[in-house]
Amino acid sequence: MNFYHHPPAAAAKTLLAAEGLPTADLAAEHFAHFIACGPEDSPDAVVGLELYGDVALLRSLAVSPGARGKGYGGALVAEIEAYAQQLGVRELYLLTNSAEAFFSRRGYSSVERTNVPETIRQTAEFSSLCPASAVCMHKRIEAR
Repeated sequence: MNFYHHPPAAAAKTLLAAEGLPTADLAAEHFAHFIACGPEDSPDAVVGLELYGDVALLRSLAVSPGARGKGYGGALVAEIEAYAQQLGVRELYLLTNSAEAFFSRRGYSSVERTNVPETIRQTAEFSSLCPASAVCMHKRIEAR
């Protein structure tokens, strides 16, 4: 599986939108911390980070319907975690409406929103784009 950083914004946003994930707050520069696999003009899967010092918001994990069941999601999460470690991130947070079991199997646990750092709570995804019913999850990682 070949991964590449900084996928073309338009192609990544197309996949995210098709999978029902928020894109309204994503400008081209946000994709500097995204990783994708598959063709650059039509990625099979993407995932991204929003960095805030030693904490980050893991966001926008999407796998196209034709690529599901091939391990792309798990491989991308492992890849983005390794990338986060290289950048000195120690804690990852995410919001999910439908993938709680997927992330639980990868070491993430549910956390109350009130226990999330203020920098993460103030992100557009956290404060307005994801519904209040979304599950908030956390994973502590060791910085390299």
